[in-house]
Amino acid sequence: MIRPHSETDPPCTLDNMYVAVMDNIFLLALVTLLSVVQNVFFALKVEKECTGQHSKHHSAAFERLSCASRNCMDTYPTFLAVLWCAGICLSQAPAAFAGIIYLVVRQKYFVGYLGQTCQSIPGFLFGKRILFFLSLMCVVGIINHLMLTYGGSDYKEYIQTITKAASTLLLLP
Repeated sequence: MIRPHSETDPPCTLDNMYVAVMDNIFLLALVTLLSVVQNVFFALKVEKECTGQHSKHHSAAFERLSCASRNCMDTYPTFLAVLWCAGICLSQAPAAFAGIIYLVVRQKYFVGYLGQTCQSIPGFLFGKRILFFLSLMCVVGIINHLMLTYGGSDYKEYIQTITKAASTLLLLP
């Protein structure tokens, strides 16, 4: 909730505003950067397999790598959208935690796809659960904002406490 400016508040400068913004998005930016590094890793694995084989004959390993990489890239925009929406609208720390877990699960999915495609199913299902959790955080954050704006009720602190506790449940298989 926005409070009125008081005499004891530090002066509003661009440096203070920058620090305040960075405090609210730093973890989200870090997870985003890690996800970009992971995408580069996936692309390099596909490129290495492609250049290691004759250009006219693609191996089964190349096909699996390529498919796993495409599947990861298909869900990537959704992941980024719900990560940032959940972090900004509700709470940065649980959203970033869920994002890190999602990256670990996506790595497991990618590596599992290198063996047999059935080995990737646990990573796929766990990834869906994390995306659902982040989506739920988005919806709850937006509903809380609407309740604050139009109803005058702010439940954000309660919801953040519940979200922080619930984010540890993501570790359960």
